[in-house]
Amino acid sequence: MVTATTVVTTRATRRVNVTDTRTSWQRMDWTLVFATSALLVMGSALVWSATSGNEALTGGDSTALVRKHIVNIGLGLVLAALVAVTDHRWVRIWTPVVYLGAVVGLVLVLSPVGAVINGSRSWIMVGGTSLQPAEFAKLGVVVGMALMLAEKTEIRRHGRTLRTTDVLVALVIAAIPAALILAQPDLGTMLVLTATVFGLLAVAGASKRWLASMIVGAIGVVVAAVRFGLLEGYQLDRFGAFVDPGLDPDGAGYNTIQARIAIGNGGVFGQGLFNGSQTQAGFVPEQHTDFVFTVAGEELGLIGAGALIALTLVMLWRAARTALKADDTFGRLAGAGVVCWFGFQAFQNIGMCLGIMPVTGVPLPLVSYGGTSMFASLMAVGLLLNIHLRTERSLGIGGVLRGRIARSRRF
Repeated sequence: MVTATTVVTTRATRRVNVTDTRTSWQRMDWTLVFATSALLVMGSALVWSATSGNEALTGGDSTALVRKHIVNIGLGLVLAALVAVTDHRWVRIWTPVVYLGAVVGLVLVLSPVGAVINGSRSWIMVGGTSLQPAEFAKLGVVVGMALMLAEKTEIRRHGRTLRTTDVLVALVIAAIPAALILAQPDLGTMLVLTATVFGLLAVAGASKRWLASMIVGAIGVVVAAVRFGLLEGYQLDRFGAFVDPGLDPDGAGYNTIQARIAIGNGGVFGQGLFNGSQTQAGFVPEQHTDFVFTVAGEELGLIGAGALIALTLVMLWRAARTALKADDTFGRLAGAGVVCWFGFQAFQNIGMCLGIMPVTGVPLPLVSYGGTSMFASLMAVGLLLNIHLRTERSLGIGGVLRGRIARSRRF
């Protein structure tokens, strides 16, 4: 027997399906898109300024690196669009492939194929282009843990409590790439990965005992790494310079001192793009990558650097909002993992430029020069948009159906 409610529901579903196709762009999180785009544009300007006068990097062509940076952004945007429009079922299917690909890349780094740059074996040279698999490992760990925890909790009938075995399996998923990253050694990525795993498990519902054990375990790993010589001498010197940069002003403390001078030169309004005295003289090392924030501080001043931080916070806010509103566990955990990843990495990068965090060599997401980092970061943004679009579609259909059904019951 066909009831009025059934007819109304069927008609509403048809209308919503048609509307869904027609208004998919309207459901896009344009605030996230704007914040991401603004960071990309701002980063391009900062990279251009930091490299235009450095002939050793550009080979005499002042636009050489910024052109490569823009190409990397273009490729990253294509990857982000592909992730954003992919059906969420395929996103889950491809998750193990992303994770295994990242692990294979980390293994290759430690093989003869790997290349040593700045004292760390973290790169693979492919046709004259350097790739850093550790950046993809961040994304791989986020989606890998999110998928495993989602599948464990979604199949249970009685609640979604996180069990001990779930936490252990999640930690194993994170431990495999973490061990390979520590062997490089890449301390900066290791810190970001640790913070991401901790935050993801906290959101997933791990007990306080587990979270406290993770903190103790992380401290133990650091102590063991120092005691058994897993860290390089320059990495240990950086921690000493963090406590007192004046101990080695021409060595380990040099980066921190020059970064502080550059940011201090900017004042409120800055010295103007392409006019920073420290930047254009090349006093700050790795200024287009790890220390790109110092360009904003010196040339754009407090106003420009504050705008960059504000845009980053807007991006994190929209990412957190997407995670909170996700209509499935995978989306909620994956979104939360991206928030922890971007949030801690941005804090670490800006903090080491200001001297409140040790120098560990991590890029500023969506701003620093670097192809692999840009690809991984934009894919993560595409994942956030994918979760948002799926959630908005689900909420939109539900809202229309509930309204139609409620009205039909009045008659």
